[in-house]
Amino acid sequence: MKAIIFHMEMKARVLFAIWVAMAISLHNASISQGRHTFHKPRKGKHTGTVTSSPVSPPPASPVPSPESGGSSSPAPSVRSDPYPSPDSDCVFDVRSYGAVGDGETDDTAAFRAAWKEACAVESATVLAPSGYSFMITSSIFYGPCKPGLVLQVDGCLMPPDGPDSWPDGDSKQQWLVFYRLTDMKITGEGTIEGNGDKWWDLPCKPHRGTDGIGSGSSGSCESPALIRFFMSSNLVVSGLRIQNSPQVHMKFDGCQGVLIEKLSISSPKLSPNTDGIHIENTKDVGIYNSMISNGDDCISIGSGCSNVDIEGLTCGPSHGISIGSLGVHNSKACVYNITARNLVIRESDNGVRIKTWQGGSGSVSNIHFENIQMENVRNCMMIDQYYCNAKSCSNQTSAVYINDISFRNIKGTYDVRNAPVRFACSDAVACTNITLSEVELLPHEGELLDDPFCWNAYGVEETVTIPPVDCLNDGEPQNVGELGNYACS
Repeated sequence: MKAIIFHMEMKARVLFAIWVAMAISLHNASISQGRHTFHKPRKGKHTGTVTSSPVSPPPASPVPSPESGGSSSPAPSVRSDPYPSPDSDCVFDVRSYGAVGDGETDDTAAFRAAWKEACAVESATVLAPSGYSFMITSSIFYGPCKPGLVLQVDGCLMPPDGPDSWPDGDSKQQWLVFYRLTDMKITGEGTIEGNGDKWWDLPCKPHRGTDGIGSGSSGSCESPALIRFFMSSNLVVSGLRIQNSPQVHMKFDGCQGVLIEKLSISSPKLSPNTDGIHIENTKDVGIYNSMISNGDDCISIGSGCSNVDIEGLTCGPSHGISIGSLGVHNSKACVYNITARNLVIRESDNGVRIKTWQGGSGSVSNIHFENIQMENVRNCMMIDQYYCNAKSCSNQTSAVYINDISFRNIKGTYDVRNAPVRFACSDAVACTNITLSEVELLPHEGELLDDPFCWNAYGVEETVTIPPVDCLNDGEPQNVGELGNYACS
């Protein structure tokens, strides 16, 4: 019996109808509101039953050094025997299909052949054993497959070394894609190495100096996301080291039922656009007990996402936890039921933020940031409804409505170059029901230069905040009755 339990905080109790049998339990009774709990037992092929479930958030621990390219921590140990001998009918070792694993030979055909056979067998494992480095070109691993498929990465997987080595005709937008899969898991003790440094150095990339100000050529250009899940459900990603992606390390598009836990994701601080985890049009997600250091958002949440639970992460250096950007090109965006708690965010450009473009519509609601330790973070708490990544953007009256946002027990230190709190809301569509409680943020070095900033933001301070956030408006805006036009059905 396979089961997954996902109990969403506040208003959502999400039923995973695809999986057989379910139960709901509470995790961490000290938290007054519930959190999602996943349980997914699976019969192991080698050592009996393997159970994947969240553990208590770990204590704060150092993230990999950005100067080392995200690989200062010891590499996963290489075991003397590649893998215990399993039943041959269940495990599909890519070496049996011709994979060499020397880091130079193209092993793509072997992986595709192993995948094709394993896909047709229930509870099968595709094995990339330890002690080997497998080079794979851009590939889509298709479903549907029999349930219980596992990709076990105990060695190292890597793409070709930079754009000049990328085969003609291969997509430069993505490397490994997992498409239309149900009940699939990627796990192991190995590394997925992105070989991203030559992509970051392309002249079309937005290079930044150490002060965060752009230098050199600006703009964007095609670079592959390292791992992408598309139109899939009931997914587990756990245990791996994922590093040095050319662009986003891991993306989930159009998925439902995702458990991510115990990952190490790393790339250098100045590597451009290297988000750790990006989700879009994806529902019922748990992200737990992982370490992320990179050159962009630690986690970014796009439009169409709901019921997302984030807990036990250490982020930084990074751009923090971001919802958005939303509403680009006058589009409608809907994001709701997001909780991020028990986090450490350090040495980052941003802490927790919501960012939207002018001209959008839709809403962001029921968002809760709780129990977060900030360490020398710029822009600790931010709502920005004037997001613009160009030199100038035209003013527009429509906006994504932001409502029911709470910041509770946010403590630590901030970089004094920016005020630690900034709520810049639309002139036409105010932000409402913002709650601050037990916010204590002190300068990391120097003295506070700018006071907290609010514009057309309505809410309440439940406790005295440090520094004082005196700029919130009381009550509700006069046009609150018209805001139903921006609600998501």
